[in-house]
Amino acid sequence: MSSRASIAATRFGIGLSPGHQAPDGAAALLGELAGPDHAAARFPVAPLADRLAAAARHRALSDGQAMGMGDASAMLRAANRDLRAHNLHEQGLCIARAAFGPQGFRERLALFWANHFATRATENRLAGLSIAHADGAIRPHLAGDFAMLLRAAVLHPAMLHYLDQHRSAGPNSRAGRDRRMGLNENLGRELLELHTLGADGSYTQQDVREMALLLTGASLALPEGFVFDPDLAEPGPRSLLGRRYGGAQPDPGALLAALDDLAHHPDTARHVTRKLARHFLGPEPVPELESHLAAVFLQQRGALLPVYAALLEHPAAWAPERRAVRPPFDFIAAALRALDPPPEAVTALGPREFVAYVDGPLRLMGQPFHEPPGPAGFPDTPAHWISPPGLAARIQWAMAIPRVLAGQPDPRDFVTAALGDLADPETVMAARAAETRWEGVGLVLAAPAFHRR
Repeated sequence: MSSRASIAATRFGIGLSPGHQAPDGAAALLGELAGPDHAAARFPVAPLADRLAAAARHRALSDGQAMGMGDASAMLRAANRDLRAHNLHEQGLCIARAAFGPQGFRERLALFWANHFATRATENRLAGLSIAHADGAIRPHLAGDFAMLLRAAVLHPAMLHYLDQHRSAGPNSRAGRDRRMGLNENLGRELLELHTLGADGSYTQQDVREMALLLTGASLALPEGFVFDPDLAEPGPRSLLGRRYGGAQPDPGALLAALDDLAHHPDTARHVTRKLARHFLGPEPVPELESHLAAVFLQQRGALLPVYAALLEHPAAWAPERRAVRPPFDFIAAALRALDPPPEAVTALGPREFVAYVDGPLRLMGQPFHEPPGPAGFPDTPAHWISPPGLAARIQWAMAIPRVLAGQPDPRDFVTAALGDLADPETVMAARAAETRWEGVGLVLAAPAFHRR
């Protein structure tokens, strides 16, 4: 296998696998985005409508419990058990998409953008909304237009709830005048600081407030999902970054126009493409590449496929030095991809086993599934992931998982299957010298070479 294929599969995909041919270069990687989403079709998760309907039922049971209805209390406990089991199962489906799907570049982009537009459930009944957000708002727009991705990600019920947009009302709206609710700037601030212009962008606190006022009216209802509620919307025109939006009456079109303008702003081009480059190539800046990607983003009006192509065509994309580190989710997915067990070894696990082998280890490694520490998502730097407790948890999992999965490969073959010609002499020697198969495989998974990309 050529170094270019190994780098393509490792740096721009989930990793190497004996079950999938490694993409040999930029054209093959981009080709993965041209066809249908095979992994999503093979491992489908519940649609948003089903999750919202289940949340509405859960709320009704909670209301019944609060009213002292005994049957409601018992049904609520059962619903909570079912909800946790269902969410763990769907977490397994998400791992399976990355581990066993044929389009590794697609999976990496899905993970990148889901972290860029990070969400987290703040109520138990909505615990699955982050999965629905990644599945319905992120994945369909990976190779499309950033403006459409921005609309879908920001106005999704998961984002609206996470950043308390459903609790925001304009001061002069009906709800605001009645003092039922006040203005909440959470989503307006994160939209400018994290999702578009960046922390160093050319906006002011007044722009944050104007964005928050433009967002009023965008809300969440169960089981409907996204709604535009005129009672919450601030009337009158708004001025954002020197542009005027809306008129005397609340207008959801004004919000969409503002989102589109933010998507095409030069600061957004710089912020988004810089994050993209450093995610794939590591934290060290490559100024000429970052400037080029921002220019392509602007020239193409936010079309993402030309930006990916510009990244993959740059010599820095294929440098032999591997400066990025796999986050825990990517590490577990890459290990399973290299081990290549039947997908049912993951998707058919019961709740207790899944917590023991996947969910619990992810927490110990520092990346609980869809539970980012804040709206900025999980950090994207090697130093964050290679901490003493995180590294200890990785090594423990690497040495344990080969004994869990049946049919351990010969470690002398596995080191090549897992790392190709990126395997260093020390890892090759450790695999050959191991006393048992599971120890040899575990040493390969625990090796520094396997954690870098």
